[in-house]
Amino acid sequence: MRRVGRDKKGEPFDVIIANAGVMATPFGNTMDGFETQFGTNHLGHFALINRIAPLIRAGGRLINLSSAGHRYSNVDLQDPNFERTTYEPFVAYGRSKTANILFAVAFDKRHPTMVRVPRGWTRGVRAAAVHPGVIQTELGRYAEPGRIEKLIGQMNEQLLAQGKGPFQWKTIPQGAATSVWAGVVASADKIGGRYCENCHVGDVVPDDVPITGVSEGVRAYALDTTNAEALWKKSEEMIGESF
Repeated sequence: MRRVGRDKKGEPFDVIIANAGVMATPFGNTMDGFETQFGTNHLGHFALINRIAPLIRAGGRLINLSSAGHRYSNVDLQDPNFERTTYEPFVAYGRSKTANILFAVAFDKRHPTMVRVPRGWTRGVRAAAVHPGVIQTELGRYAEPGRIEKLIGQMNEQLLAQGKGPFQWKTIPQGAATSVWAGVVASADKIGGRYCENCHVGDVVPDDVPITGVSEGVRAYALDTTNAEALWKKSEEMIGESF
């Protein structure tokens, strides 16, 4: 969890980038009993961000790190801990990354567009989700051997069929670029409640397009406001707090 703008004087946060996460872990549970990926990637951020939300400066922003991996699965609010569903690591990852987007959608909606300050009115707090791109880090250390290489091979086949060049890993600065763009460069109205990638707002792609079939895009279920509200209520229920 990185923060900008809060020092010993108690000044508020300007931007919060929620980027803690794990990927494709073996089945397990957090200390609180939640499925590891949903608990780590979503519920931990949900609890922390909502607790410190009053400390975000008027006009500030929340950036949730999501992933193109959200296209693996919508959230399952009937069985978030895989108590009745067969566990598949990347499906669990997809659920958690969809939750990151839906949390941004609901958080953005809950904070007023305009807030009163001593000298008048200013923009309220806005939230967005960001896919940083595919970067060679230790995030993939839990993936079964050859799984990521197979995905890249499938992606290259799709890209070749589209007359495009092969997949390329992003550098760490390239991976950070969209978070910076959404956090401090793009207009608040442009990114509020949206999914961003490659320094622009992502377009919606049909649910039947395979994860490897497109290099960009967001599933409609990840931006659905009804879905976002349902996740918010379920998350409050799971952690035993209301915001």
